[in-house]
Amino acid sequence: MDTLELGLKGKVAIITGGSEGLGKATAEKFAKCGAKVAICARRADVLDAAAKQIEKSGAEVLAMPTDVTKSDQVAKFVDAVIGRWGGVDVLLNNAGTSQAASFLDVTDETWTYDWDLKVMGAIRFCKLVVPAMKKRGGGAIINVTTIGGKTPLAKALPTSMTRAAGINLTKSLSKEYAADQIRVNTICLGVVKSAQWTRRFKGGDLDAYYADMAKQRGVPLGRLGEAEEFADLAAFLASDRAKWITGTAINFDGGAAAAV
Repeated sequence: MDTLELGLKGKVAIITGGSEGLGKATAEKFAKCGAKVAICARRADVLDAAAKQIEKSGAEVLAMPTDVTKSDQVAKFVDAVIGRWGGVDVLLNNAGTSQAASFLDVTDETWTYDWDLKVMGAIRFCKLVVPAMKKRGGGAIINVTTIGGKTPLAKALPTSMTRAAGINLTKSLSKEYAADQIRVNTICLGVVKSAQWTRRFKGGDLDAYYADMAKQRGVPLGRLGEAEEFADLAAFLASDRAKWITGTAINFDGGAAAAV
């Protein structure tokens, strides 16, 4: 079978939330494509295990425990990446979790933390990475958001609101830095198999659990997305094959948004 050469060999990629789920799957994909991969997450033990798994592909990996809500930790991580490999070519802002409740139930603390984690976390990384990408003559930034950022459901706050801000950030940066050949896109998630869903699983048949979730969410393709499928999309958007794609908000949802 012919392979689609993505041109990621030798590229330096930063992936936040890279210790498990979508982030880890994407790190593994980039590594197999020959990229140098830097991953961060808060839990050192899980991060270390992920790094060891990724290294099995023979790739160079840098893993550093980092809380994206802490500016000093973000700066230390980015400095370590640039210090080791000389620059950054790809940034995947993937750190975050789902916070969904009815409007009157969301506390001020929850609003503040969700904004700090998902929006400011991405902003912190972009501010540090954009200058490095300019020096390289360009790069690719991918922000992970959700379809709820476009069409929010009831009782999906504050996530739907912060994800909408992430989509706006993506489009704003794509226009501002297009002349610098820095492409900025966002992947809008539907319901995808991930570590956070697995943690909520109460036992029984996991496949049946996921199938029922797809049915309840009205996914036309009849199943949840796979982390590896997400990784394929992220790798394409980061690659030379997507050099004319920027400012897009791509639904990765099995057709769910189209069904609304």
